[in-house]
Amino acid sequence: MEELSVYAVFGMDEPPREILGPTEPGHKTIAIPAFVQQVVLFTKGIWGKHSSVTVEISDAKPNPVIYGKLTPKNKSLCWEHGEDGIWSSGATLSVKLDNELMTTGDLLISDLTKKEFTPECAVAPLVMREAPGKRKRGALEQEQETADQENMCPNSQASEKTTPNRRGRNVPRGSQTRLFPQKDEQPPAQASTRAPPNPKPRGRPAKTPPQSAPLDRPSGRWGQSLCPIDPQTAILIGGQGAKMQFCKDPMWKLCTEDSSWVPAETLAEGPTPEARIGHSATYDPESKRIFIFGGSKSKKWFNDVHILDTQSWRWSTVEAQGKVPPLAYHSCSLFRGELFVFGGVFPRPHPQPDGCSDSIYIFNPEMAIWYQPIVNGDKPAPRSGHSACVVQGKIFIFGGWDTPVCFNDMYMLDLGLMEFSAVKTSGKPPSPRSWHGCTLLSESRFVVHGGYNGNNALSDSFIFNTETSCWTTVVHPQLTSVPRAGHSIFTMTTADSQSSMDEEQIQDSDGSPKTLFIFGGGDNEGSFFSDLLTLSVEELED
Repeated sequence: MEELSVYAVFGMDEPPREILGPTEPGHKTIAIPAFVQQVVLFTKGIWGKHSSVTVEISDAKPNPVIYGKLTPKNKSLCWEHGEDGIWSSGATLSVKLDNELMTTGDLLISDLTKKEFTPECAVAPLVMREAPGKRKRGALEQEQETADQENMCPNSQASEKTTPNRRGRNVPRGSQTRLFPQKDEQPPAQASTRAPPNPKPRGRPAKTPPQSAPLDRPSGRWGQSLCPIDPQTAILIGGQGAKMQFCKDPMWKLCTEDSSWVPAETLAEGPTPEARIGHSATYDPESKRIFIFGGSKSKKWFNDVHILDTQSWRWSTVEAQGKVPPLAYHSCSLFRGELFVFGGVFPRPHPQPDGCSDSIYIFNPEMAIWYQPIVNGDKPAPRSGHSACVVQGKIFIFGGWDTPVCFNDMYMLDLGLMEFSAVKTSGKPPSPRSWHGCTLLSESRFVVHGGYNGNNALSDSFIFNTETSCWTTVVHPQLTSVPRAGHSIFTMTTADSQSSMDEEQIQDSDGSPKTLFIFGGGDNEGSFFSDLLTLSVEELED
């Protein structure tokens, strides 16, 4: 059989064109013909020493750079010209051969870009708990332990170093790509130091709990939520860590004054949410409640709403009306007492692969009802793992992922007009990424940190000014020291005088000193972090 060649088809009427072959160099850039509605890439021949083919579409306009990757088990890619256009005249296609030997981490990706993006809501009302009362741990956890070890993040792209992978439901378990896979030899030191001890059994099996000694901080994890509730406190919920297991210490209380942690699972009464990742936790300062929505756990998907009252410390489950699909890795923003959910991954019926959403669902806590608004304007492409910040009555959406495309575009939703528009930015923007950290620094600025670009975890940081639509690169040793994705990031006013202010006053106050907090995440090398980084917001702006 002949050596590996890469072909491209531009449009429906042209024959395949050889881009790379035995006589061609290992990297080539060509122009995409004008008025092309579709680009298809595929490979033919023996892969040999080549592990993958990296594909990049760069637009002449200030549009996002689109990444993709061909592998021996994912031999074709397809992009279609969207309603508003994915590329313009002057766009270029770059193809590069990666000359590395294949590893067992190069696994099957069964889905390409999707044309149907709005999930059908097959479940309403929301998924409910089986029984009231506090969830018992121990026996129930042991029954689910095997499933917990093989949780799959619903969307990603195969690579030598893989993070979450969206898979088709007909893909065999043995060929799935795992999130931040553990290495065969030994777990990384940082992750293993936080994992529960696992001594070798002697005689009859031990009946001790999985975690025999209390931890002074949460175990390493990714995909959790960390939600500030007052000037001294933040609540950590959920996550997944070492050996692909869901954390046995799912809930912690962070005291920001001295960066100390207190286990909080037993502090709250009522039915606690089932373990999960990719959920959202949104705090309402008016009602002083945390709203937990969605997420996933192994083959289970959630569209339930759980509420933690931070005054009575009691959990409750909402019996909501209306329809909302199960979603994970979505964004959830609070505006005027309502929750605005955008995007995320949703399951499709067997054997279809999971898909990404481009829809908005609004939850009204007072009426306990879900509804979909009428939205106009230039709508973002479907995505998950993106970020969303509410700034002066507008939601700014950045980045995200929908296999095989990773985004670095910016969209704005005007909550008064319910109209989307693409934001034309200046300055050097962040590279395409998903599962990054994002939080407000002031009334007109937010920071983006880290994330995952389809191959590696990232450690760079950028500040976006919503008044000037300008990106600024931030260089700080604490932020750039360790790449991480799936981490939590938030800011908090740290002056002691702020303790007497209510939450809305704190959020509206730009004059008081603020601290940036970063917790957890993974590095795509098998390590899950339990560290807590703190630095002054003023240091980021210097």
